[in-house]
Amino acid sequence: MTSTVVYNGGLRTTCTHLQSGSFFETDAPTDNNGKGERISPTDMLATSLAACMITVMGIKARTMDFDLDDVKIEVLKIMKSDPRRVGGIELTFHIPDSLKDIDAKTKTILKNTGETCPVIKSIHPDIEVKIDWGVWG
Repeated sequence: MTSTVVYNGGLRTTCTHLQSGSFFETDAPTDNNGKGERISPTDMLATSLAACMITVMGIKARTMDFDLDDVKIEVLKIMKSDPRRVGGIELTFHIPDSLKDIDAKTKTILKNTGETCPVIKSIHPDIEVKIDWGVWG
């Protein structure tokens, strides 16, 4: 088993990762009857894409003898209605100065690694994913 999710009432849950014991809470978003005081399940979907991409890119960078410290990805989730669902995810990479001048081959390897991460391969094709690589273009 991977995790447990307990409904706490008030449109909130507590999600616990069983191997590590770490946990987080979710809340329904304000546009869907919630208070928006915690990350929503659809926010997690979009955010997990960015986390997965940078994680596998970090693994690849490590095999190439450098790291991706301080790379930041801004995540924008776009909702659609009828039925209510995630319709798009936009990611914007912010590359620190220390990584702006890496060679084109390395950038291509890292970008391809990110664009083939397990989460992106699991996202339904109806969800439009846009990636702005910033200075790595």
